[in-house]
Amino acid sequence: MGSLILFDLDGTLYVDNQALPGVAAALAQLRGAIQLGFITNTTTQNATHLVAKLASMGIDITADELFTPVQATWQYLNQWQTRNGRTPSIWPLVAEALQEDFAHHPVDEHSPDIVVLGDIGERWNLALINHLFQCVHQGSQLIALHKNRYWQTATGLKADIGFFVAGIEYVTSSRAIIMGKPSADFFQQALARFNCAAQASFMIGDDIDSDIGGAQAVGMRGVLVKTGKYRQHYCDASAIKPWGEIQDVTALPALLRGSEIGI
Repeated sequence: MGSLILFDLDGTLYVDNQALPGVAAALAQLRGAIQLGFITNTTTQNATHLVAKLASMGIDITADELFTPVQATWQYLNQWQTRNGRTPSIWPLVAEALQEDFAHHPVDEHSPDIVVLGDIGERWNLALINHLFQCVHQGSQLIALHKNRYWQTATGLKADIGFFVAGIEYVTSSRAIIMGKPSADFFQQALARFNCAAQASFMIGDDIDSDIGGAQAVGMRGVLVKTGKYRQHYCDASAIKPWGEIQDVTALPALLRGSEIGI
């Protein structure tokens, strides 16, 4: 097993539809010297769309280098089917772009075996919240594609779906299965996907909780970038201490030259 660098996407490589300065050149410098992988909690677009979006910003990655919560959810649904001897019914409460990713499962919006919850933007309203509450309260398992607290946009921070996931957990006295960062299972699945050990791997991200805390909990080294949702006062107060801190991704090659990686 060799070494691996996992990159977060939104806030680390780009914000909204704009690549951060110097990202493409930094990735090109790292390629060939170390294996690169890309993981994200972004669930408004599927993997094909994300690769195309990055390409439109001048950031070239392949689908094989990307691991998402949707892919982790597929693994869970397959395991559920093996355990129970049938295909689970689901309510895919996800962005339109992800509906096709769950097209092979029977849809039941009233009493599904599993509710799959992702980013749905402005679709939230009180009727939908109560519908979701009723399903989970009556026994449907809630799978959340992630549980981010907030995310960075061109106009500032906005509350993320962690707001709704935590609320449904509270009112139903249940626990959602979290598929994305900072879930230990998600990081372990990503490491298995890229065939690398945690001790030889780095996680680069702007979220001290999901990116750095999640990665370091499974034995990876976390490098915090001061872009995207990074806020110094929040990070200073956190009990999570990154292995390294850099202004942005362009400083990563120099940081790694001082490690055993030797870029």
